[in-house]
Amino acid sequence: MVDSPKTPEEKGEKQRIKPIIEGAESLSLGIAMVVAVLIGVAIGLGLKHLTGLGWTFWIGVAIGIAAAIMNVYKAYSKQYKEFEELAKQDRYKIQKQLEDDDDEDESEKNY
Repeated sequence: MVDSPKTPEEKGEKQRIKPIIEGAESLSLGIAMVVAVLIGVAIGLGLKHLTGLGWTFWIGVAIGIAAAIMNVYKAYSKQYKEFEELAKQDRYKIQKQLEDDDDEDESEKNY
C-alpha cells in the first residue's frame, strides 16, 4: 500500500495537537510520581505479607520512591534536550544579543 502525500490540513492537525500532547506529558509527571510510590507501597505490603518481616515493607517504599525520582530525572533530561535545541536557534542566542547591545551603547556615548 502506497502512502499518499500529506495534505496541509493533516500537517496543521498534527501541529495543533502537538502542544496538547506535550502539556499532557507534563501533567502526567505528577500522576506518575504518585503511582510509582503507590506501587512501591503495594510491593512492600506484598513482601511484608510473604515474609512476615515488617522491615520488608520499607524495601517496597524505597523502590517506589526510587521509581518516582527516576521519572523526574527522565522528564528533566527530556526538557533539557529541548532547551538545548532552542538555544541553538539564532533568535535565542543571548551572547550575540549582548555583544550587539554593547556595541550600540559604546557608539551612543558622545562626550
